[in-house]
Amino acid sequence: MPKLPLPRRTVRRRALRAAGAAAAATGLLLWWTLPGGPPEPKGRVTLATGVPTGVYARYGTLLKERLERDLPEVDLRLQESQGSVQNVHRVAKGKADFTVAAADAVALYREEAGPGAGGLRACARLYDDYIQLIVPAGSDVRSAKDLRGLRVGVGQERSGVNLIAGRLLKAAGLDIDKDVEAVPEGIDRMPGLLEDGELDAFFWSGGLPTGAVGRLAARSPVRLVQLGDLLPALHAKQEETRYYRSAVMPPDAYPDAQQGEPVKTLAVANLLVTSDRTGAALTEGITRSVIDSRNHIGRQVHAAQKVDLRTAIYTDPLDLHEGAARYYRSVKP
Repeated sequence: MPKLPLPRRTVRRRALRAAGAAAAATGLLLWWTLPGGPPEPKGRVTLATGVPTGVYARYGTLLKERLERDLPEVDLRLQESQGSVQNVHRVAKGKADFTVAAADAVALYREEAGPGAGGLRACARLYDDYIQLIVPAGSDVRSAKDLRGLRVGVGQERSGVNLIAGRLLKAAGLDIDKDVEAVPEGIDRMPGLLEDGELDAFFWSGGLPTGAVGRLAARSPVRLVQLGDLLPALHAKQEETRYYRSAVMPPDAYPDAQQGEPVKTLAVANLLVTSDRTGAALTEGITRSVIDSRNHIGRQVHAAQKVDLRTAIYTDPLDLHEGAARYYRSVKP
């Protein structure tokens, strides 16, 4: 049976609806593409980094250069810090807008229910920090257990290095306050102190390779000590140590120190952290720049080459910021 023609009123109504939908779509497109569209993020933004010769500081400098191109209305200011522990505190308390921090430091702050802990959010998982124990080449130290009675650089008080050094020494059966002479210096000073004979060893937690360690190895005979034997005891004693994983430093991380040999150690993920106070548009823009600049930054900070869109969303123990989530949805295949 042939279909009857629709009444003129119905045809006219459908035509008007179609025209209205087209106009709405056109208007939305213009809203995004013309000067009257959503405003670009702008204003002063702070990023807490780390000690001057550390990976966080170099990463922050290069990201600032990238943002000058990607978000020209954003004035990114870099804040030096002692490291991850202080960085998390700054963002949680509103003293910085963004930071890079190790997942173990973030987890500790949340577990202690520090001020603003519930508002912390993540933009991306970045690269892993490798835990490094450096000694003179002729040292008798073969494990952290051999550090008893020695002068050991453990990082500044509010650094991620200090956090993990204390935990590793505990796993080795040592008390950081009683069994070693703990020297609370950062990576800007520890290599020189070791070279001058004022330290017997120092811990460092950073991306591979860390320039300060590489430069030390190039000018002075040093060696990296394996830490892989501590992982079972570390996991058995402390719940929060689930953020540490077994890792191997490849032979070419520090060729002058490793003599072609890999070194077993531990690694912990770094996160780009912000808070729920930060605007979605700004967070989306910065997350986009971080992912897009992987190769650019990675040419100078090799660890940044590990930033990967597929793994960036795994930001345990933090939820993604809504702006970061919006970015990942926009690039999902």
